[in-house]
Amino acid sequence: MLDLLLTKLRDTQFLAMLLAAVAAGATVITLALPLLNGDTLAKRMNAVGAERDKIRQREREKMMTRSNEKVSLRSSPKQYMQTAVEQFDLNKWLGQEAAREKLMQAGYRGQGPYVAYLFFRMVVPIIMLILSSTYLFLVLEWDQPSFVKIGICLFVAYVGIQLPDVFLKNGIGKRMMSVNRAFPDALDLLLICVESGMSIKAAFKRVGQEIGSQSIELAEELALLTAELSYLPDRRQAYENLTKRVNLDSVKSVCMALQQAERYGTPMAQTLRVLSQENRDTRMSEAEKKAAGLPPKLTVPMILFFLPVLFIVILGPVIIRVMYGGE
Repeated sequence: MLDLLLTKLRDTQFLAMLLAAVAAGATVITLALPLLNGDTLAKRMNAVGAERDKIRQREREKMMTRSNEKVSLRSSPKQYMQTAVEQFDLNKWLGQEAAREKLMQAGYRGQGPYVAYLFFRMVVPIIMLILSSTYLFLVLEWDQPSFVKIGICLFVAYVGIQLPDVFLKNGIGKRMMSVNRAFPDALDLLLICVESGMSIKAAFKRVGQEIGSQSIELAEELALLTAELSYLPDRRQAYENLTKRVNLDSVKSVCMALQQAERYGTPMAQTLRVLSQENRDTRMSEAEKKAAGLPPKLTVPMILFFLPVLFIVILGPVIIRVMYGGE
């Protein structure tokens, strides 16, 4: 059985077929996932509700104890991950404050995701190094010097170190794109709520409930902002937390404008109206920029895919007639 497995792993044709099957399966799963995913808005809002209860509990304990001791708001991480992180002191070697901010921006909050990030950043390169070394030195009969194989293994291990960061960047990109698309509409709804006489906290709560059908991520962030506005002693801290969680210029400008409006007493409705128009103009300019850059991007696909087919369709009958015209 082992000999058959090793023989198959040395067969390049089998490996190519296996990779093609994996790619085809991944494509089918990717296309089917949007159809299988249910409505996650209720789950997200339940999680936000639990977070609101934890914030309330933290603030009550702060008021009762009058101490500076931090209270944990999240569930504890996995025990084996926590043990590995503590034994190897990964907080010192791999822990960074920027990593916590990236985790928050990707939607992962608390100590559990942070410990998991450190754990996988240590484990993934080791696993990839072992697998690549086993394949290159024991399975694959590749007539290359040892230093070349060692270099490839080290490169694979380096890729493994970067994989958690790549995963975070992809999560941040998707989350920020969803928030950025729905934020101008959220500003319009917020302006309507403020002009109708609602307080800013009630307006954010209402907008978070209404915008969930368009962007669950933005609804979650607004619900957390509402909870922090309710229980934090300083509203400025709640706005600053939102800017850290959502690293977008439009969100930063709105939070700064809201802080200035509360500090200097400027009309909040007029401020929101100006910011809403600026956000819509910015989104329109970005759409125009993408539309202007579309023709150069289509040039290469047209040359590679459209023109050969067009030439075959036009010149194919003529070539066939010339070749067999004398018969």
